[in-house]
Formats: sequence, structure tokens, C-alpha cells
Amino acid sequence: MNIIILGYGKMGRIIEQVALSRGHRISHKINADNLHEMAQINPAEVDAAIEFSEPGAVISNLYYCFDNRIPVVCGTTGWLDRRAEVELHCMQKNAAFFYSSNYSLGVNIFFHLNKVLARLMNRYPEYDVTIDETHHTEKKDAPSGTALTLAGDLLDELDRKTNWVNNAAKNGSELAVLSHRVDKVPGTHVVRYTSAIDDIEIKHTAHNREGFALGAVLAAEWIVGKHGVFSMEDMLEF
Repeated sequence: MNIIILGYGKMGRIIEQVALSRGHRISHKINADNLHEMAQINPAEVDAAIEFSEPGAVISNLYYCFDNRIPVVCGTTGWLDRRAEVELHCMQKNAAFFYSSNYSLGVNIFFHLNKVLARLMNRYPEYDVTIDETHHTEKKDAPSGTALTLAGDLLDELDRKTNWVNNAAKNGSELAVLSHRVDKVPGTHVVRYTSAIDDIEIKHTAHNREGFALGAVLAAEWIVGKHGVFSMEDMLEF
């Protein structure tokens, strides 16, 4: 399979290693320094794109893929305020778009567990809930995309929570998402329910970035030949 990588930073390099180990070919590696090379890409020779750039570049990268009918797997966060617009453009172009805030298999099991636990805890309003996320200091957005996915699912399931805030909650309707940036931490997320009697928490800790990269390459393999908007839930059939 011929893959182009849009965003050739640390994640892009790990994705390249994983893709090559699975027998794929990286035809182009695009970042801010060689954007002009996108004009040299023949879309007919590309099977899929994997997009891990930055919030300022992601929209133009995605639209390039949609307009050229290149299936694209995206892991960039910090742009979700335009998600509806992006997904509509994908559908209008009859293209293929796969997005996840986190491509780790373990994290996606964690997402599923978060939903199940929230449905149960909705019956017990004496428990308050918070999200705590820690990432490396190079991560530019906060909260993390993974934390926002967790928060969105909690807001969907818990009647007592109406919105999230990226600080301590000021009232019972706010969901606190606390962000920490620590050198060389790949990613740790904790969902914690607290009452006067006890605490309940679920936690995911990433040890390195290889799990994220493998998930992205698996998604690229899966999306070829498809049309529409997809997520890890579709691929993993939760």
C-alpha cells in the first residue's frame, strides 16, 4: 500500500517505521518545510494518507485529501470546533475520512469502559466526576483530544453535568478536566468519581507512542476502498 504522511514530526516518524514494518511504502512525507511537494503527488498512486500535523495545518490537509479522493486517517487534535464542516465536505466529495482522538487499542477499550461506567454512575449523583490528563510538554493543545472524547461521552451519559471546563469546577454542573504537562510523558488519563465515602477511578497509561502509530496504520489499511466518515468504533466493531 502506498501511503503519504502529512505531518512528519515524532509521530510521523514512528508511523513511518510501523508502516514499513507492515510492508507498506511511504511515497511522500510532508511537513511545513516541504509543502510545495504536495503539488508533485499523483493521487492515483496513493492508497491512503495519514495526517498527524498540527491544528493550523490539519484543515487544509484534510481538504486536499477529500478533493483528491485520497482516504485519510487523521489523529491531529485541536480543531474539533470545525468537525461538522469537515465531515460535510468529506461527504460532499464522496471521500473517506477516519478520525480518532487516540488510535491506541487500549485507549479505545478505555473509551468504551468510560461510557459503560458513566451509564451506571448516572444513578448515583452523590459521586462527582473529574478527568485528569497528563502529557509531554511538547503537546500544544489542552485538554488533550482523548480527554475531550472522554468528557463528551460523560456529558452524554451524566444528567448532572452540562459542560466541561479546563480547570476546577465551580459548581456541580461543570465537569472539571485538569491538564498537566510533564516532560516525556506519552499520555495518562484518569476518570475519577468521588464521594464522601469512597472514590472509583479508571485509568489508562501509555508507555510509548508505538500503540498510537500502529492503530493509525491499521486504520489506513481498513479505510481503503470505503467512503464516508469513520472512527475506531467502526473499525473495532464495539
